[in-house]
Amino acid sequence: MRIKWWFVFLLILCVPFFALANEESKEQEFNTVEFIFDHVNDSHEWHFFSIGEKHISIPLPIILYSKSSGWHFFSSSKLNHTTTDFQFEIAKTGPNEGKIVEKLSDGSQLAPLDLSITKTVLGSIIIALLMIFLLIKPSRKAASSPLEAPKGFQNVVELIVIFIRDDIAIPFIGKKYNRYFPFLLTIFTFILLSNVIGLIFPLGINITGNIAVTLVLATFTFIITTFSGNKHYWLHIVNPEVPWFMKIPIPLIPFIEFIGIFIKPVVLMIRLFANMFAGHMIVTVLVGLIFLMSTMFNPYVGFATSIISVVFSVFMGLVDLLVSFIQAYIFTLLSAMYFGMATEESGH
Repeated sequence: MRIKWWFVFLLILCVPFFALANEESKEQEFNTVEFIFDHVNDSHEWHFFSIGEKHISIPLPIILYSKSSGWHFFSSSKLNHTTTDFQFEIAKTGPNEGKIVEKLSDGSQLAPLDLSITKTVLGSIIIALLMIFLLIKPSRKAASSPLEAPKGFQNVVELIVIFIRDDIAIPFIGKKYNRYFPFLLTIFTFILLSNVIGLIFPLGINITGNIAVTLVLATFTFIITTFSGNKHYWLHIVNPEVPWFMKIPIPLIPFIEFIGIFIKPVVLMIRLFANMFAGHMIVTVLVGLIFLMSTMFNPYVGFATSIISVVFSVFMGLVDLLVSFIQAYIFTLLSAMYFGMATEESGH
């Protein structure tokens, strides 16, 4: 009886997790919560994996401004491997738990202004550079030879451009779509690349799973919508076309319309964050089960669990790949819809 190739591939995928789980069970008790949040949260170092007490990670630059001592620049490795006389540390408890604090001479702690390059910031910079690398050459070629048939990666870029223009920008914005098209194309590409690269588990980049990033993206949409609003848009908010008894004596509908200005970007922020964070969380929990079973029972139970966990992780990865495209599309579509609502003329 021949062994299927996919079964061999599955066993190969399970071996690294099984080996790490076996090593973890020998060295120390496995902390499930710490393992999960180390991979989905932002941090001052780029952590890949751990083997016992040895952590494979890349330290990132720390940039701090303290009211008492000014600017400070150092590597994040100093926060983990320092003597007691080093003036900065990561707070373990209190209101600043998990943040960098300065140890003052009187024993108190002060939270400085943190402008450090964290894992999420570095990931965003990498995505931006990747966008420049991938898009500049095809765009220059299309501009220099507009009548020449696209070749290679230029086909993919033109497919995305035409999709955003014909299926999102023009239908929802109308004749003024050219003003907003660059933003829509940029936001779609950034979210899509961030989502797809975030699926590569060893890299540990969870950009769109960080609510601070989705907040910034939604804020851009909010600012553009607000400053693009014409007279008809603001009149609809201040004095909507509803029966008079819905506005007097309590202006309930105008109040709801005004609150809707801020609810729309909040919905954009939470939808993208929640979907991408949940996908990373599920995969991390499935992998964490291997380590948990190895420490609670024995390595053989952990190996059996690894087969099930890897199967479900691969399945969730495929689902997340689909969700990555869907969320990039929805964010761009809703942004275009808001721009169209802000610029539509009376009677449309």
